Amino acid sequence: LGGGRVAAVAGTPQDAKLYYLGTAGAGVWKSENGGITWDPVFDGKAVSSIGAVAIDPTNKNIVYAGTGEANPRNDVSYGDGLYKTTDGGKTWTNIGLGKVRNISRIAIDPKNPKHVVVGGLGDVYADSTDRGVYVTFDGGANWTKSLYVGVKSGASDIAMNPENPNIVYAVIWEFRRVP
Repeated sequence: LGGGRVAAVAGTPQDAKLYYLGTAGAGVWKSENGGITWDPVFDGKAVSSIGAVAIDPTNKNIVYAGTGEANPRNDVSYGDGLYKTTDGGKTWTNIGLGKVRNISRIAIDPKNPKHVVVGGLGDVYADSTDRGVYVTFDGGANWTKSLYVGVKSGASDIAMNPENPNIVYAVIWEFRRVP
């Protein structure tokens, strides 16, 4: 398995042997045998840096991949938004958030999988109004910024309460990488 650091891993109770992982420089990989072998499923995209991966808790064929590694090192690459597959990684569609640049986490409502919350660390090298937390209630067709602290602060992590998905916790980090 190439691609440098593993930035994100997702499994599902729907299939104990199914895993996806996102790498710092080689896209998304899939294992259907509990991690014994891995296959690339994100080849040919404009970016290969992944910051977050999440599997729909109601349909294991729906997977989201947030581009732009959210571990701000000196060699971090930025992304071009959030991607979604509905066929287990065979095809991917960019569903927005392209200006966020570095996506840190994706949370999917287990009671309503069209409700998705995304943490955006944002541009790690500059101030950006695109940092913060975003939410969709239609599976990614439309996004609303639901939490914004300022141009220097992005969401480094989020967590959704599975019993009450209207409760979402966000970690906000004021961060800028400088030379």
